[in-house]
Amino acid sequence: MRRKHLQLRYIGQRATGSEPGDYLVVGPDWKGETPVGIKKVFRSSTLFAVAAYRTQLFNPEDMPNVVKVQSGYNVQPLSAFLKQPAPPVAPAINFPKMDKELVKTGFLEYLDFSLQFAPPRPEENEIRAKLACIGVGAGKTFDFKSLSPEQKAAIVEGMKAGEAQVEQAVAGTGKNIDGWTLGGLAGGDSTFFHGDWLKRAAVAKAGIYANDLVEATYPLTRTDAAGETLDGSKHSYALTFPAGQLPPVNAFWSVTMYDGKSQLLIKNPINRYLINSPMLPNLKKNEDGSLTLHIQKDSPGADKESNWLPAPNDLIYLVMRLYWPRTEAPSVLPPGEGTWKPPGIAKVN
Repeated sequence: MRRKHLQLRYIGQRATGSEPGDYLVVGPDWKGETPVGIKKVFRSSTLFAVAAYRTQLFNPEDMPNVVKVQSGYNVQPLSAFLKQPAPPVAPAINFPKMDKELVKTGFLEYLDFSLQFAPPRPEENEIRAKLACIGVGAGKTFDFKSLSPEQKAAIVEGMKAGEAQVEQAVAGTGKNIDGWTLGGLAGGDSTFFHGDWLKRAAVAKAGIYANDLVEATYPLTRTDAAGETLDGSKHSYALTFPAGQLPPVNAFWSVTMYDGKSQLLIKNPINRYLINSPMLPNLKKNEDGSLTLHIQKDSPGADKESNWLPAPNDLIYLVMRLYWPRTEAPSVLPPGEGTWKPPGIAKVN
């Protein structure tokens, strides 16, 4: 199964099948006619679009097949597809510099700059009007340095309050099942968010570029089944899938280990950052047919090392990725209400 996705408009086995095809990406103001041979048009809501290609590698021997698939990806301007002269080159864009100062006080200036490339949608009218009141938006220029001390303090205080709201939304989004949060990390287009800016910010904070639920569902956790914080410096843990109850997916599943503070992958002695379904032939099952993953900072022993997911010597953040989750029972869909639920993580004595 090979796939790619584009701004939550999908080209792949689930969405469009496995046959080759040509697809067109256009901006929000494009008014041309769809050329012959184009299977589908994807309209970006801004002047920029991002495409993320995902090509599944089943095992090292599968690499030549992956290379063959990747060589078939081709991105070209519409003019080249139509064999017409290229239009004038777009003017260069001088984006503001991204640095620590931007994060602290320059966010609104960056937002002011960016909005010129994002035509407002109807559901944005209210929030755009609020931003315009402080000089952010079309025809405006927000300059933090020119504000009075009182205004600067108010802006900084407002940004801190907003960040706290986003953090709270991340923690409270989704349904809790034995320590796992389901349904909280789900992306979508403008129709999906429908003007819910806090939800949109929470998704970006928890896992930017998250897929929609039918493409991939992401159970995630920072706690064990008892609700205690996962901490690799204090405990070892076990995640056991009962016999016949592995994650129900049409594509693949994985469990990935992250540092609980930075949400980044962590260095470990065996260079293993996840355990996934392609690894099943090399994993050891228990006598009753169940599968236990050993989550700990130190090796569980040579006889269990095949099932070891190395943890940091600190807080733990785990994300389960279920690509193309099945819709028939057992299914994780809808998240938190489906007939399949991820098993809780148990502390090992």
